[in-house]
This record gives sequence, structure tokens and C-alpha cells, in this order.
Amino acid sequence: MARIQEYILIYPELIISTAICSTMAAAIAGLILMYLIHKRKPKVYLLDFSCYQPPNSCRLPMSMFLENVLLDGTDPDSIAFQVKILEKSGFSEETCIPPSLTCLPIRKSLSFALEEVTTVMFSAVSNLFEKHNINPRAVDILISNSSLFCPTPSLSTLIINKFRMRSNIKNFNLSGMGCSAGLIAVSLAKDLLRVHSNSLALIVSTETLVLNWYQGKVPSMLLTNCLFRMGGAAMLMSSRKKDKGRAKYELQHLVRTNKAQDDQSHACVFQDMDPENKQGISISKDILHVAGDALKANIGALGPMVLPISEQIRYGISILIRKIWSQRRRKTRIPNFKKAFEHFCIHAGGRAVIQGIERNLELRKEDVEASKMTLYRFGNTSSSSLWYELSYIEAKGKMKKGDRVWQIAFGSGFKCNSAVWKCVAKVGAERENVWRDIIHSYPVEIPN
Repeated sequence: MARIQEYILIYPELIISTAICSTMAAAIAGLILMYLIHKRKPKVYLLDFSCYQPPNSCRLPMSMFLENVLLDGTDPDSIAFQVKILEKSGFSEETCIPPSLTCLPIRKSLSFALEEVTTVMFSAVSNLFEKHNINPRAVDILISNSSLFCPTPSLSTLIINKFRMRSNIKNFNLSGMGCSAGLIAVSLAKDLLRVHSNSLALIVSTETLVLNWYQGKVPSMLLTNCLFRMGGAAMLMSSRKKDKGRAKYELQHLVRTNKAQDDQSHACVFQDMDPENKQGISISKDILHVAGDALKANIGALGPMVLPISEQIRYGISILIRKIWSQRRRKTRIPNFKKAFEHFCIHAGGRAVIQGIERNLELRKEDVEASKMTLYRFGNTSSSSLWYELSYIEAKGKMKKGDRVWQIAFGSGFKCNSAVWKCVAKVGAERENVWRDIIHSYPVEIPN
């Protein structure tokens, strides 16, 4: 023991150097281990996707909407409110609703809701399978999502039955997750594909309108009639090595933010009964403020993953200056996300939502073109709207190999989710693209 103490007294520098080297070695070993673990994770690809194209017979031009609500005996004040909202919605005369909602009187029943959801889901899935000659029995994982319609058996079970999928398929049905459920389904698929490597996953995102068309007088509930329209999409994801060569995109990042711990955020979009005992979805006036806070938190987590170091430093310095000198009137520098992404798909939740993000992130007009045109042509199709937007970018021939696209979704709760994809193939306007026959007419000027 005495010799050890003598050794420490004589050679202190050697002991310190040894300790430092040991610490550095441990740190390097940890980094190498983390790299190897990350490298071992199978890459997750998006092979392709398909969006539902409603028939022209389902169109809801303003004249038809006005006629229907008048003849349906809707309260005059409620009619005036809805017309006012629709005039500022940024919708075209081409957005669609299910046939049962255009009847007089409006027909709302479980059978009509099932007819709507199966028409949308089965069409999108069939198109995707036919396009790539996929045998439904090859699908290992199935995830369906519809926020407001959750029948028994589930929507995923309806798909399994229709396409005669395998008995050991891993199937999930997400409900009550709002318009951000599409990216939540992608997140779940990503995790499952990494656990069950060399697998194929099918995601089906939609929303039903039939049972959720509001016929009361509360303005906050009438908003849903003015915003939501018929639509859906099917996506095929894979962790199979053999699919690398035929995939369109590779999933780079997925960040989820949930603000449900805050009462204002939690109550922002809420299913409830009105004073006349009529069920509806109430959308709060605080939604833009709540969405802004959720987006800020989401960007805070995503930014370090995608922004160049130089851009992160500039942003950090601007915050530091603002805090040190208490220059609260001085605007904090907004990170330039155009240096991280070539394309943006902002959830087409409404005109104000798109314009708010365009302004706050200092995006160009062309950056939000896909979102605005999707809202104009198809309306808010809930969780599937992001895929109509990505389809628009492809139809325009703007997507190039190596390009990165940022999908931003918002949903009740309140949630903000982001997905980052990298294009890994040559992508062009395809025959099956939902925009193909009309893309030459876009973009259009949308009146205020």
C-alpha cells in the first residue's frame, strides 16, 4: 500500500494522463458502439403511395352546398356563417363529399359511413397493389387510421378481409389521433419495420364525413362542414434490402410533439354535444396560437437533426443576443429551413394554417404551392392531405433524386409531427398520379 502511495506522489502526471486516456477511450468506444447500433438499424423506405380520386359526381360547388343547406332546413344564421367561411376557405368548386351528404334530406347512418370508408380505402389500396404487382399476402404489417370512425370489426380488418391477407399479419388501427395520424402511422410502421426487419408495411389513411356532418347551430362546430372533404391515401413502406433499388424515398427523420399536458391545447379540437344534443367537433379560436406553439417545440427537436451547423450557430447567437440585451422587440432570427429541404408539405388544414407557417418560417410562394393547391382542389382531407401534396410535387416534375422533403402535420390533442424523406430515385409524373389530368392547370391564383 505504501508503495502505491509513493508511486502516486512521484508520478502524478502519469496517473492524470492515464485517467484522461481511459476516459477518452471509453468515450470513443461509446461513439463507435452508437455508430454500429445506428448502422445496424435497417433503413426504412417508401416504395410508393396512392391517393384516392373522388368521382366528379361527388363534387360540392358552392351553389349545391347553399341549395342543400337551405332545403335541409338549416338555421339562416348557420347558413350565413358557413357561406362566409367557405368564401374565404381557398376551396375550388371541385372538392368532394360522400353522395349520402348531397341527398335531401341528408342521410347519415353506419351503412353509409362504411360505404364511404371502404370505397376510399379499397380504391387507394387496389391502385397501389396493381401499380407494383404486389400480392396482398406479401404484406407483413398493416396500419389503418381514421380519427372519428372506429367500427367493429376495425378498418384494418376490413382491408384484410377484402384483400385476403395472411392470418399472421400484424395489424393496427389508430383512432382519435386527428389529422396528424398519418405521420403517427408512419412512425409506428418505422418502429415495426426496424424490429421486424426485411418486412413490408401497408398504411391506409382516411377520414369519414358521413357520421360527422354537423347539423346544429354552434359556429365552432359548423367549421368542420366547411373544412373537411372526402379523400384518403395508401402508402407502402419496406425494410427489405431488395426494395432499395425500387423505392422512391428513404425515411430520414420523424419527430413527434404532443402538447396534451396543456389544457388549452387539449381542448383545442374536441368532440362534444351541443345544447341541442347534436354531436360535433368543436374547433377553438385558439387553434392558430396552439398550432404555433406545437410547431415551435417540434422545430426545436427537428432543427439540430437537419439544419447545417452554420445555420444553427446563427440562430443560437440571435437568441443569445436577445436574452443578454433584453431586446424583446428585436425579432429572433428564423432558421433558414430552405437550406435543409428542397420541398415542403404543410398539412392543408386551412388557409390560415398554411399562411401562418409560410409567414413564420419565411418561406417562398413556391414552397407552399403544393399545400395551397391541395387545399384548393381537394380541401382538407385530414391525415391524407400530405400525400396529395407530395403527389402534386411529383406531377409537376419538381422532385429530383437527392431532394429532401419536409412533411408537417397537425392534429387534435394538440399534436405536431414532422417527417423528413430523401428522394432516392428518379421520380416523374406517373399515369396513376391523382393530379396527372389536371396538373397543367396549376398553380392557380386563389382570390382573397
